[in-house]
This record gives sequence, C-alpha cells and structure tokens, in this order.
Amino acid sequence: MDSDDDRGAGAGCGPAPAAEAREDAPTPHEASPPVGGMAGLSLPYQLIAAVALAAFGVLACTQVAMVFLHVAPSNTLTKQHGAAVDEWVYPEFEQNWKLFAPNPLQQNVAVQVRTEVAGPDGPHTMPWRDLSAEDGRAIRGNLLPSHVQQNELRRAWDFYVGSHDDKNRANGLRGTLSEKYVRRLVMLRLGASHDGQTVLRIQVRSEVRAVAAPEWSDEKISTSPSYRVLPWWKITADDLPEDAAGSEEAGQ
Repeated sequence: MDSDDDRGAGAGCGPAPAAEAREDAPTPHEASPPVGGMAGLSLPYQLIAAVALAAFGVLACTQVAMVFLHVAPSNTLTKQHGAAVDEWVYPEFEQNWKLFAPNPLQQNVAVQVRTEVAGPDGPHTMPWRDLSAEDGRAIRGNLLPSHVQQNELRRAWDFYVGSHDDKNRANGLRGTLSEKYVRRLVMLRLGASHDGQTVLRIQVRSEVRAVAAPEWSDEKISTSPSYRVLPWWKITADDLPEDAAGSEEAGQ
C-alpha cells in the first residue's frame, strides 16, 4: 500500500499539469478592425486611385503656377511662355489685378449707344441709350443675377479698350475682333430695327465718372463725366443676330 506521503504527493502532483495546461491554453484572437482608405482597396483599384490623385495634384499645381505667372510682373518665364500662360488662363481664370500692384476700379463706367435709323423722311439719329443702366436695373433687387447681366457688357468694353489706343486705332488682330464683338453685342440688345425703322449705323461711347470720396475723407474728387466716343459703325448682316439677319434678308 502506498503511504500517506505517497498519496499526498500523488494527489498534490495530479492537478498541477491540468492547471498549467489551462494557463498555457491559447486565448481566442480578437477580431481585427477593418482596414479603411486606399489600403482597403484591391490592388487594381489602389493603382487607379493613386493615378487619379497624382493627376489631380499635377493639375492643381499647374493651375496655381499658371495663375501666378499671369498676375506676376514680367519675367523670363512669362516672356518665353506668355502665349501658353494666356491660353491656359483666358477666359475662365482671367484676373483684373496685378500681384504687386492691385488696381481696384475707382470709376463708374457706363456704355451707351445711339443709332441712325432709316426714317420715312430720310436717316435720322436717335438719342443716346444707356445699356449699362439697363443692366444695373436688371441686377438691382435680383438675388441671383446672371453672369451676362453683371459682366458681359463690361468685359466687352474692357476688351475693346485694351486692344485700341486713345485714338480708337486697333493695336493688333484682337482690335478687329473686339470691334465685331461690341457691334454684335449692341445689336443683340437693340435688334435690327427701332420702332419699325431699320438701323443703319450705331455709335458707342463710354461715360466715365470717378467714384466720390467717402464722407469722412477730405479728398476732393471731381465726379464730372468724361466721354470716349467711338466712330460710327455701319451695320451689316454679320452684326445682327441670326434670326434678325434671316428675317431682314427675307424682307429684301
């Protein structure tokens, strides 16, 4: 028979391996969180996303560089690649200021027109018509004015002034283009006839008034108008809207 010591030793030693086995048993792995972002995509989609991000980055950097060169003072890059910069910027991203010399408008410029019409007693001249004032009335009180109402006439006049000298002589190919643009824009507003009388010629002018100084300023600024009057332009079928030109040709 076994002695008490042997039984005790056996009894004491028996449970120990089981306890050690329980302590050493591996615990279940916790579920790993899902991988997000590009890392969660398959390899082909990761490549597509990387290419798209790279293309967007290149486009954004190109846009910033082109606009910077457009507004920066003349330098070697703009002299060598000015045409490429202009093609990128115009007309969507044009800026009306220079980087180191801002030129906010300090004048109110109104574009006006008068017509010569073929009356029953011969040609006669109609009074001046303020097209800018008409645009202003259309904008005033309008919560969502259109781009045409706000900028079309103003930009057309700026285009003409920038491509002509003080004597209204074109200083390049853009001068002829600006004249045609202004004529077509004005005739789009006027129509081919006035009170049933055919428009023969038009004359455009600008009325410029300096913005008055604020009440708190001691600065003295003259707000008297100054005018820039263009020569009379003969109206042809090319200057008329398509529907008006078609009806006039049919009448002839």
